[in-house]
Amino acid sequence: MKQGSVIGNIAKDLGLDVSRLSARNARIDTEGNNKRYCDINLSKGDLIVAERIDREALCGKKVSCVLKLELVLENPLELHRISLRVQDVNDNSPLFKKDIIKMEIHESQDKGARFSLDEAHDADIGENDIKGYTLQRNDHFVLNVDTKSGGRKYCELVLEKELDREHEENMNLILTALDGGSPQRSGTVVIHVTVLDANDNAPVFSQTVYKASLPENSPLDTVVVTVTATDADEGVYGEVTYELNHVSGNGNVFSLDPKTGEVKLNGLIDYEEESSYEIRISAKDGLGLASYSTLMIDITDVNDNVPVIYLKSLTNPIPENVPPGTEVGIINVQDRDSDNNRQVRCSIQQNVPFKLVPSIKNYYSLVTTGQLDRELVSDYNITVTATDEGSPPLSSSKSVQLSVADVNDNPPVFEEQSYSAYVTENNKPGSTLCSVTARDPDWRQNGTVIYSLLPGEVNGAPVSSFVSVNGDTGVIHAVRSFDYEQFRSFKVHVMARDNGSPPLSSNVTVSVSITDVNDNSPQILYPAPEGNSFMTELVPKAAHGGSLVSKVIAVDADSGQNAWLSYHIVKSTDPGLFTIGLHSGEIRTQRDISESDSMKQNLIVSVKDNGQPSLSATCAMYLLISDNLAEVPELKDMSHDENNSKLTSYLIIALVSVSTFFLTFIIIILGVRFCRRRKPRLLFDGAVAIPSAYLPPNYADVDGTGTLRSTYNYDAYLTTGSRTSDFKFVTSYNDNTLPADQTLRKSPADFAEVFGESDESPEIEK
Repeated sequence: MKQGSVIGNIAKDLGLDVSRLSARNARIDTEGNNKRYCDINLSKGDLIVAERIDREALCGKKVSCVLKLELVLENPLELHRISLRVQDVNDNSPLFKKDIIKMEIHESQDKGARFSLDEAHDADIGENDIKGYTLQRNDHFVLNVDTKSGGRKYCELVLEKELDREHEENMNLILTALDGGSPQRSGTVVIHVTVLDANDNAPVFSQTVYKASLPENSPLDTVVVTVTATDADEGVYGEVTYELNHVSGNGNVFSLDPKTGEVKLNGLIDYEEESSYEIRISAKDGLGLASYSTLMIDITDVNDNVPVIYLKSLTNPIPENVPPGTEVGIINVQDRDSDNNRQVRCSIQQNVPFKLVPSIKNYYSLVTTGQLDRELVSDYNITVTATDEGSPPLSSSKSVQLSVADVNDNPPVFEEQSYSAYVTENNKPGSTLCSVTARDPDWRQNGTVIYSLLPGEVNGAPVSSFVSVNGDTGVIHAVRSFDYEQFRSFKVHVMARDNGSPPLSSNVTVSVSITDVNDNSPQILYPAPEGNSFMTELVPKAAHGGSLVSKVIAVDADSGQNAWLSYHIVKSTDPGLFTIGLHSGEIRTQRDISESDSMKQNLIVSVKDNGQPSLSATCAMYLLISDNLAEVPELKDMSHDENNSKLTSYLIIALVSVSTFFLTFIIIILGVRFCRRRKPRLLFDGAVAIPSAYLPPNYADVDGTGTLRSTYNYDAYLTTGSRTSDFKFVTSYNDNTLPADQTLRKSPADFAEVFGESDESPEIEK
């Protein structure tokens, strides 16, 4: 059949869906043969001829010639065996081994003598094989055709009329071999007969059929067998020579020694190509009489073919999330040897998550045995080893390269569990706080990390109004300037998200701590810095050195060393009379007070913090050295003027209503008694009091500085609005506090003139 001829519709015969043949990668494989004789038309499902099929080359003289094919389909794997019976056509003519058959016949041969002739051979079989012989008409010979076992025809020349060498020494006869094909084919040979003198004995073989066995790996010149034939004649008539008349298959494989009859191996033999040989050997004497014998040689198989591994199908790359048991490839193993030599075991190495599962015949499926992880192993080099059962066993191997395709199965992971950032207050907007880094072991876009802030609030405001994060680098920037006194720390949550589908993410907490800067000056709480009130301290004349006179109370809104306060007297009326505690702010006498000391003492106190650079504030402290307010001349005039003013007021009130006057008098008496029961206070202009435990918000008490210790707490008051004023001293909680038991009676107007000569009002320096 010509190439492309349709043999049959295999899809219809097997009930296959023609539309899915291409998707299932349908193909035809020829078992044990590298030639591709047939193929499949994927669009129609027809089995077509891909290459000329020569029955004689495939099967030789075998009666039945079957070409074994395999139809392989994938997804799922499916194998169909196809047996294609090749029918013989009469495409070979009968052939004789030689163009001329030379015979020497003695003239003494009797009528009816028979002479065997070389057979003709036809590569075809059955009806197309040789069916008969014909001999050209002549005067001396006729042809006798007979059938051997197996149906093979052979012929003999039969002497019908005696020869006469003197009459005819040489003659040529035409022998024709005819086959039974249609149209009939024929082959001819010339029989050249030489009439000799009498030779009445032909050689005789020791065996009609010789049998031998030969391994296929036998070396050249190996003696297969030695044939022997004897001739009863003597001399030249008894000299026997041997000749190969016909060798099945490749005729050049064997050689025959014409003298000794040794049959030797002259070429390479392969069991897989030819498993047996049939050789026809002739023995002739010196005058041409011949006899024939047959040599049957069986070739035994030797394990000389290594298994061959074919990769029929491979899914590459493989997604890393495929479940265990997924088929990724199809492998076929073939061994041309026979019996146990062609039994093959197939395996792969143990350190890969794959295994081979036997399928149909010599097919194996390569399947996964565990979960793949591209981040751990991205490529696999799988070595498939096939070993046969021969002795010794032969093996071969084939490497299969498999790549693992990435799947977004890993979220970004931050390098640290949490991050801390430190920034000084009053920072510039846009300054860098810190950087967060997340790693994603996935590939390409699955491993690309994008950073963003999670929604949140800091002190009621969105976190995005405080910080921002660079989406590509993870660098966190400050959006605004921070103030340590408003808040000292806050937390933000940063999300790292990859670009996979669907995207994966993880979060991390960033703690931002604001460090203090010395940007707040000390604030003096006592004495009050306001300049609209007169505040003083009364120092007894009998005060000894080291006695507590007063205390400056100050605080600083900063923290740490920026809030460590120190007190200094920068200016005083008498520099050697008073001293102030460096860290406590307590004003004490340095020595005993003498009569020569000025009654009015003014102190300017500076309060400094410990920051860099240092900030400070100042205040004025007014002190009166006296045991009794009455001793102050200025206070007497103030009392007299105020008494007149108050008396006039009461007279006017008395004229308006006697009842109102009486009620007012009762209220004043009750108020005076109530005030005497209270602890002594010193107040001017409306009884200003300084609570001992008062601290403004955000102010810190550092090591007791800036606040009045409880052991030194005392209150003083001076009332106005009555006829007389009381200035009372109460014993201090501390032993070093000044004692004062006397009560001075003087009106507040007397103080105005005294304090009018004091220095400027307190001011704060920075």
